[in-house]
Amino acid sequence: MTLRALAATALTTTCLALPTAAQAGAPTLGSWDRSQQFQVLRAGLMTNVGRSFWGSASLTAAQANAAVRALRRHLASAGMPSVAPVRTSQNPVIVTTFDAMVVDQLGLRAVAAQLQSVAGAAGLLPPSYFGTEVVARFLGLRYDHPAGTDQLELFPSSAITRAEAAWSLSQVLGFSSWDVPYAQQTLSPFQLPQMTANELQALRIAISRIGYPYVYAGTTDDTSDGLAHGGFDCSGFVWRVFKISGLPWGNAIQGRTAAQMAGEIPRSQRLKMRQLQPGDILFFGTAHFNSPATEQDITHTGVYLGDNWVIHSSDQGVNVDQLSGGWLGSSFAWGRRVIP
Repeated sequence: MTLRALAATALTTTCLALPTAAQAGAPTLGSWDRSQQFQVLRAGLMTNVGRSFWGSASLTAAQANAAVRALRRHLASAGMPSVAPVRTSQNPVIVTTFDAMVVDQLGLRAVAAQLQSVAGAAGLLPPSYFGTEVVARFLGLRYDHPAGTDQLELFPSSAITRAEAAWSLSQVLGFSSWDVPYAQQTLSPFQLPQMTANELQALRIAISRIGYPYVYAGTTDDTSDGLAHGGFDCSGFVWRVFKISGLPWGNAIQGRTAAQMAGEIPRSQRLKMRQLQPGDILFFGTAHFNSPATEQDITHTGVYLGDNWVIHSSDQGVNVDQLSGGWLGSSFAWGRRVIP
């Protein structure tokens, strides 16, 4: 799926994702993306995994290195720029390492470094993989396992399976000539404002969860909320940042869904885009600024980082996107301030 297709469907597939009858025969850890596995094999990208693809097996360093070398050859044959492959000796290869290898191969290393540097300079204490995860997830390299199959999700620190690696590589095979330049053009201007101590306290929690998976109804880092896998839906991520963390400003939040959070403040306290500050909670959907907050009209939420950037949990898990000028901006309803 292209970046634009992802953007067009994001609001309707995040907070309101529900199990469907099609998931009755739950896929296994290795078989959920058979068509993508065949695709990368036909393209010669994962030919060294043995006679049986065995998608549930962890990807080894040798397999990852060979796949990225083959990806370079494919990009060159398609007339797309690439760089000398980065090698790893990590066994098994974890999600963030594989993502970084692909991001590097696509020539976006400098963009990832810029993201990392800006977040660090702002005092957000980003994990070492923040930059490459933002780029990888902006490119759509992760698969959001539907509700009911969340046990197949991976954390950023999880060993990446052959099936997950095949999905990522298949997305790159489907790139047009503008996908990588668009990512570079969109993410390169990333900047953040100076933040108060209170704003930093909340946003450090948000940034530290970059790359965590989208899990319907999820609010925790683990399975303590009774779900099959740790992770967050959109309002669950806001709940994690402000409520489960124990931050005092979370006391002002009572509702659990995006619509409930959006509707529990007076209309006089709603924030327009020009009024936003770091740490504000943002609401999205078909609602207008003066509309009631209903479950049908407020369907997504996130946290404002500042300077037109939002961190939220969507189909790519916890990720960073631009506000104005992106798909989020076109569906922005209003904001809410909880940090004094």
